[in-house]
Amino acid sequence: MSAPIRVLVCDDQVLIRTGLVTIIGAQPDMEVVGECGDGESAVELAERLRPDVVVMDVRMPVLDGIEATRRLAGSEVDHPIKVLVVTTFNLDEYVYEALRAGAGGFLLKDAPPDRLLHGIRTVFTGSALLDPEVTRQLVGKYAARIRPTRDTVPDDLPLTPRELEVLRLISDGQSNGEIARSLFISQETVKTFVSRILTKLGLRDRVQAVVYAYRHGLAT
Repeated sequence: MSAPIRVLVCDDQVLIRTGLVTIIGAQPDMEVVGECGDGESAVELAERLRPDVVVMDVRMPVLDGIEATRRLAGSEVDHPIKVLVVTTFNLDEYVYEALRAGAGGFLLKDAPPDRLLHGIRTVFTGSALLDPEVTRQLVGKYAARIRPTRDTVPDDLPLTPRELEVLRLISDGQSNGEIARSLFISQETVKTFVSRILTKLGLRDRVQAVVYAYRHGLAT
């Protein structure tokens, strides 16, 4: 039997934090190794305990979840820790910033327990968790702010036309299954395209791919 996924829970609302700890701790393949109520404690505990996944709230005292995420999972971190951000929908502008900071994905606080658990397992495996519907709403609401004010498409973009098409569908919040149906290809082929895109652009996951597409004017 493999070792359980070690999870650190960070949320300043005690009731919500207790609920998360209870749900996660009841899973045979997970173990809650710590909990805290502010971003500074989250960074300190994560660096000391080295959990597999940090479940991170966005709005917390002392240090917010975005900056805490950046310190734990940002591009400048030598040994990043996987972070799953949880937030309320009316704070979704902060989610975009959290994803830029290095979070492996995000969930809404009103998501059912099975989605939370799936999210932890997904981020743990190194995959990005982007809820397609939430991503569409996030991008739709903040497209004007996310999009560049001028043409910033790299002159030497190393993607083939098909790879660029897949990247645009990813940035639209489409899942692998939806992309496969749109392009009339198999999901395995989609996975291959996604892997090539990430490698060519030097990106870590689909989250970074979405941010890259919008910051460089590649999204439709």
